[in-house]
Amino acid sequence: MSSYDYPFNERIRTLLRLEDIYGKAVHYLEGDHELDHHTALIALFQILDVVDRAELKSDLLQELDRQKVVMESLRGKPSIAEDLLDDLLAEIDGTSRALLASAGKLGQSLRDNEWLMAVKQRAAIPGGLCEFDAPSYHYWLGQPAARRRQDLDAWLAPLAPLHEALRIILHILRGSGISTRQVATHGMYQQMLGGAKPAQMVRVRLGGDVACYPEVSANKYAISIRFFAMDAGGKPRQYEREIDFELTLCNL
Repeated sequence: MSSYDYPFNERIRTLLRLEDIYGKAVHYLEGDHELDHHTALIALFQILDVVDRAELKSDLLQELDRQKVVMESLRGKPSIAEDLLDDLLAEIDGTSRALLASAGKLGQSLRDNEWLMAVKQRAAIPGGLCEFDAPSYHYWLGQPAARRRQDLDAWLAPLAPLHEALRIILHILRGSGISTRQVATHGMYQQMLGGAKPAQMVRVRLGGDVACYPEVSANKYAISIRFFAMDAGGKPRQYEREIDFELTLCNL
């Protein structure tokens, strides 16, 4: 099935963006071609741009602490597997300690690397990393793949606590909701929201044989979903058929 996550607030939006970029960095890191490692490094720079908010680290620590309290309150309940709960609490503790141990802003050691920051500055210019503009970067790209991978591993290492924190938080968020089957008529679906605890993210899952995608407009009061297909020229058009899909409202 195809799955689409739509965040309701900026905090969840930031975590989803970081998850997406970090996944690309790790994927291209595993390659051997110099363009794989170029793409991984560009993803690393994008991570630094997203985390360049002083409060992100404290936000993550506060959320991990809050989830630890919530998880501890589940002890003794018949529906809770104690061993899985212990594993999750150990992950939360370990990640919180690693975040606390990282001095300053997340990724500060990378910002202190003059060569990396010079490459990052050139990368912001279209075509700015051509060999005549950045000969030292092309020298690095010409190194053996194992050497480049070793460097990338070292540069990603200070961001590992960040990755673990957002992995834990998003795992809890995605597992928090109850999925329901819904039907969109003529490619449209609307639902009013209520309750004491507003949703923070909605997940829409479609069968792999459904040739359309959702566009979501949502806030704490209502959700509106329109489904679109693409014509041969790539132009979107509203999907006019009835669509069965899975909807999950998620909440930390």
